[in-house]
Amino acid sequence: MTIDLSLSGNLAGARSFETAVLMTRQARAEHIDELGHVNNAVYLIWAQDAGTVHWRAVATEEMQRDLVWVALRHEIDYRDQVVEGETVEIRTWLGRVSGPRFIRHIDIRKPDAKRFSAKVETDWCLIDAKTRKPRRVSQEILDLFGVTPD
Repeated sequence: MTIDLSLSGNLAGARSFETAVLMTRQARAEHIDELGHVNNAVYLIWAQDAGTVHWRAVATEEMQRDLVWVALRHEIDYRDQVVEGETVEIRTWLGRVSGPRFIRHIDIRKPDAKRFSAKVETDWCLIDAKTRKPRRVSQEILDLFGVTPD
């Protein structure tokens, strides 16, 4: 089965829920745990997909070849279950940047829901693909994302 990795919203300038990049997913049978709802680990996969697809949508081929983002920390809160067949909207936006680190926010919720099903904050670190050492987030990358340091 092919997964739709298309995005909508602000590829540049995503700094809040209201200006976030948006993708959708549908809960499939393989996402469901023994309690009958989407497994907690699946939310994290969806969050990583949103961040990765956003990066690939704005980064040049050279950047994608030379730079890699690695997760240093995930913080996730769960509030509302998602069951098989339901669709969720996954919004992602960028937070604080410091040296090689960038905070990415993810909100996963059913369309028109008042509260999130899962909320994720990931601390990403930019790594040089060859040396495997951290690289400062450059002004060029900030410009591609349409953000300025806090």
